[in-house]
Amino acid sequence: MSDSQLRKRIRPIVALKATRAILKDKEDTAQVFRIVDALSGSSYYKTFKQFAASSGGQDILRRRLDLLDPLRDREALARLPTGSLGRAYLDFVYGEGLSADGLVEASEEGSQQRFQNEDAELFRNRMRDSHDLWHVVTGYGRDGLGEICVLSFGNGQMYNRGIAYIVLIGILKTRREQPQLPVWRAAFEAWRRGRKAGWFPAVAWEDWLVLPLAEVRERLGLDEPPIYRGVEAESKRLEAEFQAHHAGAGDHLPA
Repeated sequence: MSDSQLRKRIRPIVALKATRAILKDKEDTAQVFRIVDALSGSSYYKTFKQFAASSGGQDILRRRLDLLDPLRDREALARLPTGSLGRAYLDFVYGEGLSADGLVEASEEGSQQRFQNEDAELFRNRMRDSHDLWHVVTGYGRDGLGEICVLSFGNGQMYNRGIAYIVLIGILKTRREQPQLPVWRAAFEAWRRGRKAGWFPAVAWEDWLVLPLAEVRERLGLDEPPIYRGVEAESKRLEAEFQAHHAGAGDHLPA
């Protein structure tokens, strides 16, 4: 499979349609994948090549590691030590009423293009499946500001124009609707953390689930995000209000 076949063409019309949809409903996760798929271009290709050339990436490819299975095994995660990465992931994901399969479903709905290269497809799936692990390790919540920050952190690790576009849209929307939150500063703080930290894509998370979360963060050189921490409670309060309103609006939709 040639390198040229790993590149994706940019489809701005698709991205604009997905943007309109997600501005109407930010819970429509499939639109996020649609935007990234439409705008990534060579961004994803470059990151994959970096991954394949790294020692961690080569180990993952050699062992054909599949992250989805251990993340969907609730019983195995529950048996891990208290304070471990795996237990923290279990509490985060299933405590939020999510599942590892949720991102798979949204990805399948939102992304139409596939790589015919098995290594590239394995890497693509790991990036999808590890999203909530990134939340846990970085300490960013599922509130709107936390989502912006974890994506900005990711862009500090591996630049992707599709992700950068989503971050910008999120920042502008938050500035308009929640001006009390320091969204620009929090997003920049997250980007700087991503630049300084160890490279997440090459981590064999399967081997790290048993480790204490504090040790994982230490290994990756992660410091605290004081700007986000300072407004985390307020951001989560606003998110709870939004979710309550969103659920209430759904109760009144015609059958």
